[in-house]
Amino acid sequence: MIQRPPILVFDLDGTLADTAQDLIATLNVLLAREGLPTVAPSAARSLVGAGARALIERGFALTGAPLPPERIDPLVEEFLVHYEAHIADESALFPGARPALERFSQAGFRLAVCTNKPERLARLLLEKLDAADCFAAICGRGTFPMHKPDPRTLTLTIEAAQGDPRRVVMVGDSKTDIDTARAAGAPVVAVDFGYTDTPVAAFAPDRVISHFDDLWTAATALLDPSCFRRT
Repeated sequence: MIQRPPILVFDLDGTLADTAQDLIATLNVLLAREGLPTVAPSAARSLVGAGARALIERGFALTGAPLPPERIDPLVEEFLVHYEAHIADESALFPGARPALERFSQAGFRLAVCTNKPERLARLLLEKLDAADCFAAICGRGTFPMHKPDPRTLTLTIEAAQGDPRRVVMVGDSKTDIDTARAAGAPVVAVDFGYTDTPVAAFAPDRVISHFDDLWTAATALLDPSCFRRT
């Protein structure tokens, strides 16, 4: 039987890509249309990271104008239309991400994305950032019937990428990512530069890194060294 390759599975927003400016800019378009004050990019950590609906609810509440339930769905639709058109105005891969992806790929790893961002938008963002071809699978909200922290999102992503579920490391920036990996029985590396207002180390990931230059050492320490080609 042919052995499948080891695999790294990445969250997207706040992990691979710094997307906060475009997300906050889109929120501010909605706030301005309602005659409400806009929010500063520095508010990103407390607003971004749980999807468009939560971003809108948190953003409006921050301005002192919480939304009635019937307003939320129409605003989510407006948000997604504007955000799609401006998805990579300011967004970029985090420093060191691209070389790290290349290093793992050259060492025989499969790479995949498992995000709660809608799959269509995740693919579009990665295409705009010229990174989509790095991944054997890009899975997001809508790809499967469930989403993170349901562990099946991770196991199904691994299957879609044809990686080895026994030789996997997840990389994320939030409690949701850590909970997903834990429930799936996978080790997890957390980045500390993502979108969570609670320090990610508080959620007890296996490793914490502050730059993608450190990912090789952190991830390979969690795997049997015989499972990949060192570079």
